[in-house]
Amino acid sequence: MSTSPSYHRRHALGLMGASGLATGLSLMTPGLTEAANGLPHPYLRPWAGPYGGVPPFDKVKVSEFESAYNEAFRISRAEIAAIASDPKAPDFDNTVLALEKAGQAMNRLNTLFFIWDSNLSSPEHQAISSKIQPKLAAFGDEITQNSALFKRVEAVYAKREGLNSEQSRLVWDSYTGFVRSGAKLKSAAKKSVAAINQELASLYDKFGNAVLADENTFITLGKDDVDGLPQSFVNAIGASAKSRGLDGYIIKNTRSAMEPFLTFSTRRDLREKVWRAYIMRGENQGPNNTLKLISRILVLRQQRAEALGYATHAHWRLENAMAKNPDNAMVLMESVWGAAVGRVKEEVADMQALADKEGAKITIEPWDYRFYAEKVRKERYDLDENEIKPYMQLDLLREGMFWAANQLFGFDFAPIDNVPVFHEDVTVWKVLLKGKHIGLWYFDPFARDGKRSGAWMNAYRSQSKMFGTDVTTIVSNNSNFIKSAPGEPVLISWDDANTLFHEFGHALHGLSSDVTYASLSGTSVARDFVEYPSQLNERWLSTPEVLSRFARHHKTNEPMPLALLEKIKKAATFNQGFSTVEYLASAIIDMKLHLAAAKGPIDPARFEKEELDKLGMPREIVMRHRTPHFGHVFSGDGYSAGYYSYLWSDTLTADSYEAFLEGEGPYDKVVAKRYFDTILSVGNTVDQAEAYRNFRGRNVDTKALMRDRGFI
Repeated sequence: MSTSPSYHRRHALGLMGASGLATGLSLMTPGLTEAANGLPHPYLRPWAGPYGGVPPFDKVKVSEFESAYNEAFRISRAEIAAIASDPKAPDFDNTVLALEKAGQAMNRLNTLFFIWDSNLSSPEHQAISSKIQPKLAAFGDEITQNSALFKRVEAVYAKREGLNSEQSRLVWDSYTGFVRSGAKLKSAAKKSVAAINQELASLYDKFGNAVLADENTFITLGKDDVDGLPQSFVNAIGASAKSRGLDGYIIKNTRSAMEPFLTFSTRRDLREKVWRAYIMRGENQGPNNTLKLISRILVLRQQRAEALGYATHAHWRLENAMAKNPDNAMVLMESVWGAAVGRVKEEVADMQALADKEGAKITIEPWDYRFYAEKVRKERYDLDENEIKPYMQLDLLREGMFWAANQLFGFDFAPIDNVPVFHEDVTVWKVLLKGKHIGLWYFDPFARDGKRSGAWMNAYRSQSKMFGTDVTTIVSNNSNFIKSAPGEPVLISWDDANTLFHEFGHALHGLSSDVTYASLSGTSVARDFVEYPSQLNERWLSTPEVLSRFARHHKTNEPMPLALLEKIKKAATFNQGFSTVEYLASAIIDMKLHLAAAKGPIDPARFEKEELDKLGMPREIVMRHRTPHFGHVFSGDGYSAGYYSYLWSDTLTADSYEAFLEGEGPYDKVVAKRYFDTILSVGNTVDQAEAYRNFRGRNVDTKALMRDRGFI
């Protein structure tokens, strides 16, 4: 998941999600206004240090965020007022470019604040965040509802002939952003939208905190409760318990702990217990129940959409996406759903037959799926996760990512230790492209209390050239792997390794950026396009070139045997029914919730059950993200009515990888250069459909997805 839109072009236009799901991050080069103001608060000052300046993580005190924002709001309001009241006739430089350059102090502050919001969310921070989030939403509306400012932007948009293509794209992006946020509304409607945005910001913050509270819980196990679990996992969960001063073992209520437990534990009763704790996040009785929050969020989103002139929130969200409207997204999802459900029935039949053969005397339930799928894979392909995992060392796989990026595009990564970090787990690399410094990469791999679950990419600073010099980017990847016991390597699953490569694909997208304006750089692209480079990057994990070099046994250092590589390749489409249905159910419910909201208030729990029944959801599977804890959708607007994006992007991914295979293979340098030049480096300076045609020479072949998943 990528979360790196720029501040004025994304947050101010009402597109930033609260709780860090879409962090407002842009340039960090000082403008004239902020220099004149002196920037008394240290969080607002231009970053000092090497590499064009680095975030002052070592200086942050949560208690100072509120006073810093008071100062940032004052400075930013002065900047906006100066642009809006400029006596000169509006043109690109004094209006659109001036707006693009404004807000640097606020951007620097947002970087620090949202990193703490996502990674170090203590009760103290949460209390402050509950005050700041609505203020940020209100400030964004101040900008987009500033009539004098919009008139200037509108005037430049009306006379954009003569601008170069990137300038024209920035003007279009600015103008459409203002309009979509309500700049043309009458005064009463503007006030209504602003009030809705402030309430939503508060609700998003509450939702994120409630889910985080459930994820900070854990199940305690004794020495008789770890049968079947890999020893490396047992050691890790034992170390986790010890770090809390507990005896035995603990299973945190996160996916990175739940999945391996459900895959290997022979204790069916405990599998059910761990599974229920995980899927009930946000739906337990008590203060962390999110159902009322979700109902209110859906009502407010529908009201805002109608005020802005759209039939539903989904129609508003998809207007500037590649899909363009909900119907197109639903057509794609429905075209895959039937085949995926059919495959699930086959998978369940195979698992049930194996369970019957073993005399288990059970009917396959959701907490059995991973356990018996692993058994079937071992029987059918002579392959199990325990055979793979000893070769999946996190540190070596990270080096494998670097190696593949070097072979494909010419990136080099070198570790550095002369910059501050926000936690001792974070490490930093300087990044060169064909010998030229182009950015920094921060890596925060491990789960901790106060860190939201999942994996994501951020841009702490966006690449640009608009200040007359190259501003290099700073990006991060954040994950939730379980720390190993002291002295042992961190071993991760094959799925976790895919996620590692996926998020690094987002980072490469940001690092590759070579554009003029920050708002158009890196991953600031359509939501259903942003997952495409990340999903494509997953493909290089399974190449023999990576695995033979970097998949090495943690005890012997021997490379993964060729026979095992062949088994992995043959099993590539195994369990695709489960993974597709698990994801697609979440994407469809997301879309249906936002379409149904037009008919009135919704009971989220009942709606989820009834709609899944209508779809024929296999009883052996639950949604990858059930509605009560669906952070992509309800911790902010970011992926709302947009979770389909992963499937949409995967159609591009499957077709693109075929382009490499049609050439000289995964490391075809001609195809890689064309992909870099037309996709990775151009950001949002080119319409994404056009960018894809520039790479592939045609529109996407959607059948490539079905071929890739083994459904044809």
